[in-house]
Amino acid sequence: MATHLLTGAGSGIGAALAERLLERGDALVLTARNQERAHDLRADLPGATVLVADLADPAALDRLELPASLDSVVHAAGVVQLGPVAELTADDWHEQLVVNLLAPAVLTRLALPALRAARGTVVFVNSGAGLFAHPQWSAYAASKHGLRALADALRAEEQEHGVRVSSVYPGRTATPMQQEVHRQEGKDYDAAAWIDPATVVDAVLHVLDLPADATVSDLTIRPR
Repeated sequence: MATHLLTGAGSGIGAALAERLLERGDALVLTARNQERAHDLRADLPGATVLVADLADPAALDRLELPASLDSVVHAAGVVQLGPVAELTADDWHEQLVVNLLAPAVLTRLALPALRAARGTVVFVNSGAGLFAHPQWSAYAASKHGLRALADALRAEEQEHGVRVSSVYPGRTATPMQQEVHRQEGKDYDAAAWIDPATVVDAVLHVLDLPADATVSDLTIRPR
């Protein structure tokens, strides 16, 4: 039975992935920002181990008790705040850089001994914004461009330890975050116009289940 550490399991792609992994009998270790959210996750995903650590406070991650062996760490959590550079506040920048980039870096560092023990896989659920920055998306795209850099460096560093590192770049996906993006953009939201989260989950599972003789370094998924 494989063991996976997953962030962002409360909604969207992370929630869909957590459900699929539990359905097939894998063990899950999830993170929750507070005790109330942890209670909800335990109710929604029975059988999962839920650890309390707010990704907005990376120092709190040092207190996590992680398993001795992890087959994967999947970073699916994220926050977004759109706006022109002329209007984004320091707090807007700080939250997105911390949650979307610094927290994954810290959590990955803490999990590396367990990943090395299992010759596991790190998956960064990035974004199309990690490849190209559109107007209004500067802070979010900067965090995701940084996440790509983190993945590229980590992949080269951990190759000798047998740890595989993949970045998955979904385009607009029908999630609560996408609904919030549309609200910020002042646009009507139609979930049917965007990628089904299950499609992204299929791609992530393909990366996790890849035989040991190969790796997928980067995978881009776009709406039709």
